[in-house]
Amino acid sequence: MRFNIITLFPEMIDGACAHSILSRAANSKVIELNTVNPRDFSTNKHKKTDDTPYGGGAGMVMTCQPIFDAYRSVEKLSASKTIMLTPQGKTYNHALAKELSASDQLILICGHYEGFDERIRIGLDDDLLEISLGDFILTGGELGALCIIDSVTRLIEDGLGHAESSAYDSFSDGLLEYPQYTKPREYEGMVVPDVLLNGNHAEIAKWRQEQQIVRTRERRPDLYDNYP
Repeated sequence: MRFNIITLFPEMIDGACAHSILSRAANSKVIELNTVNPRDFSTNKHKKTDDTPYGGGAGMVMTCQPIFDAYRSVEKLSASKTIMLTPQGKTYNHALAKELSASDQLILICGHYEGFDERIRIGLDDDLLEISLGDFILTGGELGALCIIDSVTRLIEDGLGHAESSAYDSFSDGLLEYPQYTKPREYEGMVVPDVLLNGNHAEIAKWRQEQQIVRTRERRPDLYDNYP
């Protein structure tokens, strides 16, 4: 999987991806991470990438030319998907992450200020996918891009280094994950459920599924109501 991130702050992407699973996946060539800074393509003598909005109003708007030229500089693979991080986009979830993980390349465009000139949305890519993390506002699209990179990498073969690692994550089967325990067996009066210690894998699997259902019903009734 190749990730190309168009961002005014590539150090945010590079810093976060230099650790943990993303770093291991990049070092083992499971993923490839490339950042592209629109400032490098700006024809403005001050390397500006934003300007005041037509019609007035507060804030600045990201201009077309640097974004278009930065995007066109990216080598496109055959199974490529272009994503714009914007509050107006489709809400991101596990199903969408699975869909994106089937691509060979994700091009992620990070916005800032008061957003993008509308012509970027209209003219950049006919198949442009707009994605939002949820109903809240971030300073820029980098954190959203990193969430997508991380969640998609977990779903790529060898992305986690172990095929079962993501199989029972929350949302992987439409339910929240079951409770997890590790050593010691007792801590400050709290004990590990006996069923996890008896070695009966069928009973353990049954208990875990029951716990998934109970936890989802209590904490995410919206997921529970849609669970088949």
